Amino acid sequence: MATALKFPSLLVAVVAVAAAILSMSGGDAQESEAVAGTAPYRIHTLFSVECQNYFDWQTVGLVHSFRKAHQPGPITRLLSCTDEQKKNYGGMDLAPTLEVPSMSLHPKTGDWYPAINKPAGIVHWLKHSKDAENVDWVVILDADMIIRGPIIPWELGAEKGKPVAAYYGYLVGCDNILAKLHTKHPEICDKVGGLLAMHIDDLRALAPMWLSKTEEVRADKDHWPTNYTGDIYGMGWISEMYGYSFGAAEVGLRHKITDNLMIYPGYIPREGVEPILMHYGLTFSIGNWSFSKLQHHEDNIVYDCGRLFPEPPYPRELTAIESDPNKRRALFLDIECMNTLNEGLLLHHAARGCPKPKWSKYLSFLKSNKFAELTRPKKLTPKSRQMMEVVVKQQKQEVAELDKQKQKQEQEAAELAKQKQKQEQEAAELAKQKQKQEQEAAELAKPHPKIHTLFSTECTPYFDWQTVGLVHSFHKSGQPGEITRLLSCTDEDLNSYKGHDLAPTHYVPSMSRHPLTGDWYPAINKPAAVLHWMNHVKTDAEYIVILDADMIMRGPITPWEFNADKGRPVSTPYDYLIGCDNELAKAHTRHPEACDKVGGVIIMHVRDLKRFALLWLHKTEEVRADVGHWSKDITGDIYEAGWISEMYGYSFAAAEMNLRHVISKDMLIYPGYNPVPGVNYRVFHYGLEFRVGNWNFDKAKWRRMDIVNKCWAKFPDPPDPSTLKRADEDSFQRDLLSIECGKALNEALQSHYERRKCPDPNTLSNPVREQAKPAPNPPSLSPPIRKKTPEITSLPPPDRGPLNEITASRKIGKIDDVDDALTHEDVAVKNESREITPPIETNENQTFGFMRFWIIGLWGFSILSFFVVMAMMISRQKGQRKR
Repeated sequence: MATALKFPSLLVAVVAVAAAILSMSGGDAQESEAVAGTAPYRIHTLFSVECQNYFDWQTVGLVHSFRKAHQPGPITRLLSCTDEQKKNYGGMDLAPTLEVPSMSLHPKTGDWYPAINKPAGIVHWLKHSKDAENVDWVVILDADMIIRGPIIPWELGAEKGKPVAAYYGYLVGCDNILAKLHTKHPEICDKVGGLLAMHIDDLRALAPMWLSKTEEVRADKDHWPTNYTGDIYGMGWISEMYGYSFGAAEVGLRHKITDNLMIYPGYIPREGVEPILMHYGLTFSIGNWSFSKLQHHEDNIVYDCGRLFPEPPYPRELTAIESDPNKRRALFLDIECMNTLNEGLLLHHAARGCPKPKWSKYLSFLKSNKFAELTRPKKLTPKSRQMMEVVVKQQKQEVAELDKQKQKQEQEAAELAKQKQKQEQEAAELAKQKQKQEQEAAELAKPHPKIHTLFSTECTPYFDWQTVGLVHSFHKSGQPGEITRLLSCTDEDLNSYKGHDLAPTHYVPSMSRHPLTGDWYPAINKPAAVLHWMNHVKTDAEYIVILDADMIMRGPITPWEFNADKGRPVSTPYDYLIGCDNELAKAHTRHPEACDKVGGVIIMHVRDLKRFALLWLHKTEEVRADVGHWSKDITGDIYEAGWISEMYGYSFAAAEMNLRHVISKDMLIYPGYNPVPGVNYRVFHYGLEFRVGNWNFDKAKWRRMDIVNKCWAKFPDPPDPSTLKRADEDSFQRDLLSIECGKALNEALQSHYERRKCPDPNTLSNPVREQAKPAPNPPSLSPPIRKKTPEITSLPPPDRGPLNEITASRKIGKIDDVDDALTHEDVAVKNESREITPPIETNENQTFGFMRFWIIGLWGFSILSFFVVMAMMISRQKGQRKR
């Protein structure tokens, strides 16, 4: 259990106490002794947060104001985080911290309620922190607060058994059945919260009951409605506040309630009252400027050097805005809150070693004597010290009645506003539907642009079965337009090639061996083939879709659906192309800032492609020749062999032409990846091995098998979806997609064999076993047997490792088989043996061959014997005639 506090609390206490002494004047000897931090006047400040950016910037603001206000004693952040959150959390140095086990997700009930971490964290601090053994008074605050002056419990009027707290009048549950259900003493239920100052003995008695009562109120869903709790959302969000009030009533604590010490920015302070605490839990604004903490829920401003919250108006501007002195005071409090937050961020960035920010008028103001004077520690005024009077029963009833009437009016107003909002939403929905219908009608009236789909292959059996799969899925997907295979082959390969009928084909001279440099790099055939097609084929298509052979289409890929346009191609993210962010891009394009990390699926206007194709080829040649920049830390290629040069060629060429992509994450998925719920992916890219249970598919294992020319051969069937378990919905959906991809490949092969008019598999039989056994089923291929080789660390799965670790694997299938060169497939299957032998014959086939041999031999021997006998008989007759 992590209980160690960050920062020496004693040192913090001494520094804070010394500052507090200097900031305060007057007082007797007892007060001086109290401020010095000796018993019985030791103070400790606590606040509770979670491992989120949202609480980190609040922590910076609160801790900065704590020091600026010279608050006596140490401060401790109670940090509630799960083990998973702590792995990636970088804010452990933001404040002196006690790590607390997270109860956001209740360990017993499974209820998600992060606010319970506040009482749970205090209970943990009391049990496990040594500071809790050396303190007399505790001040408990919320993270979204700014301290303006020292909060000294006994100066506020706190006593043992009588804590001081801020008034929270909306806790109407203290006056109704809610209090009667959850405490034996509803008559002493106080509507308090926010600022709490109490003796340590009171806190020890209260804390366990605070946690327990919070759990009780949270579980009492029947009494969550607004009329019981005052919670306008009716969702039990303020259960922790009621847990405190009911817990305090249960242990007999009566509070000294103040409405003067704490103020919300945006509220007007009472005349003569100097608040020493600001709680920015609500939106506040001045003219066109406003601030709401909820708008910065995911803001990583703490870790973003030099960035501050939007600057508020300057003090001199407020004089012109507001003439009323009291209202003007409220505006000054608003900007003080914001400026203190920004000052804390500025100092935090400097402490983190951030570069010194450029001079600005606002930064100059934050460092000015004027700002220091406006934000010096505030002292309590006589009116600030006044507590709310204890009213008689009749007055309390009158106030309760007024509150009730007001609440009823607010509910009626809220209901009217709700009805009005509903009517407006319905009207907006009708208008939206009408607009959609008009757009659809206009879309139907307007003809869609023509599309042509291209993919690049080579004259190998490996690409042939991929071609069968892609073309079959193309026709099933409903993809508009035509599809063309760009077939890159040497003349020698083309003479012996058998797959001319597999797809509509445009033949392209092979550039696998570069005609000028002699470099062996088959992936260059892709841009070379596209360029050749553009120069030799006249097309009426307006948009070109470019795919890889190792893909299966699940639905149409259209420019109008994915918002492609002239000068704005569409593609899928390839985040591992880190060269777009470093010196590689600077070396190969004049516009490195325009380099997009994309690939896989490309939708581009034909006019852009005509200008782009040649540059794509040239940039590929450039990157391929730049051997000095092949290293992993520059390209992301873990094999440092330049295999992804074609991908960089594409990105750098697009940057050179200033083509900025629409990057769609909803278009392509790798089987084996967890899908995003609700996304209808259009393409499978089976470039990596994927598995479901004991079944798996790795395209690299089939690179030397001539599958399309072996009638009725197919890949091993994936499992039946009905056998999958639904314990984990993400895994279940992932496995369904993997099975769909495996089935699609086998369906494509089946269709291919039917188109080639292969013999009916049910008529095929073995002559020897014809009467003993029925005809065999269509053969199911098994991967070729591989020799054992030393294992190399396998590539990480998609959601458990960085994308730059799978660069080479994503290029599987782009390069043909060569014995004397390392190809993409060699890289991809390096974890297993690279020597592939033909499938082993079965015992039945061996027996049949053996029997056939003996039958032929017996026939030969019988014929030979017949001729020998005939020769002997003829010779004998001739001998008898001579005699």
